[in-house]
Amino acid sequence: MGAYTELTAAGVTTRDAAGLTGVSRATATRRRARTAPGPRTAVEPANRLSRVERERVLEVLNSDEFVDQPPAQVYATLLERGVYLCSIATMYRILAAAAQVKERRRQARHPARAIPELMADGSGQVYTWDITKLPGPAKGVYYDAYVMLDVYSRYIVGAHVHARESGPLAEEMMKEIFGVHGVPTVVHADRGTSMTSKPVAALLADLGVTRSHSRPSVSNDNPYSEAWFKTLKYAPVFPDRFGSLADARAFMAGFVETYNHGHRHTGIGLHTPADVHYGHAATVSQQRSAALAAARATHPERFSTTADPKILALPTHAWINQPTAAEPVSYTHLTLPTICSV
Repeated sequence: MGAYTELTAAGVTTRDAAGLTGVSRATATRRRARTAPGPRTAVEPANRLSRVERERVLEVLNSDEFVDQPPAQVYATLLERGVYLCSIATMYRILAAAAQVKERRRQARHPARAIPELMADGSGQVYTWDITKLPGPAKGVYYDAYVMLDVYSRYIVGAHVHARESGPLAEEMMKEIFGVHGVPTVVHADRGTSMTSKPVAALLADLGVTRSHSRPSVSNDNPYSEAWFKTLKYAPVFPDRFGSLADARAFMAGFVETYNHGHRHTGIGLHTPADVHYGHAATVSQQRSAALAAARATHPERFSTTADPKILALPTHAWINQPTAAEPVSYTHLTLPTICSV
């Protein structure tokens, strides 16, 4: 290859040089292309800012006036003052070099919301409530169903239907419920306007009831109400629309009655909410056990155990956000979430 190069450098044609050296012209061309070029000298772009200029730009971007503004805003503001530091793109490059390319606007800082951890080991301790929409007679027309239930028994202690949602209507419902079923220790709800309204807050405060609220946008913090609304709206009898407010109220009254006294809930040992709420579950459990014992005595081969099925067992506690590895505790020892001030 060296001889080929010398011949061509001396003016011999590439064809003759290839014939004299036995190296094909294609091979010689490839090898010459692979020859490592000499060291290149870095050329500083003519438009590059000096180190001092870049430091000045970064200082302006981080000044009290511009620290929370994007480069485009800074650029325009400076131009209006007759000042040009660099282009917007250069500002971004300088910020990137300083690891400052991020959201420059002031970020909202909210304290972390406490996870509501509520437990009830009997009826009348923790009530939870919410409001759901019922479709009215025409598109865009809805009625509001206010529903409150007992967490332990799943008993619907109150269900009102109104043409609108408001704090005073919620207060009216609670007064009626507390007059019939007694005042609970805790009332839990999400953070809707009615749930956090002054009339509701004042009523609960006057009665010494602890207010508990779900975290924002966390539906699992109010699971019992959400689950009941699904039971309601997925029921085969739930209509596509209600013809009037009176129709909606009549339907809700009948559905709640059937649910409380006829629905055997898997979460409470297949008892009805009414049996648990009014203390009849123990008697019903004894009747079931007696029937199973008689069946075992008649056909022992059909049973693998003498214990009643677990699905018939009534849980001793009902939780909202049960702590991990928490031991069963008395409700009176429960640490409640932060109480909302009136």
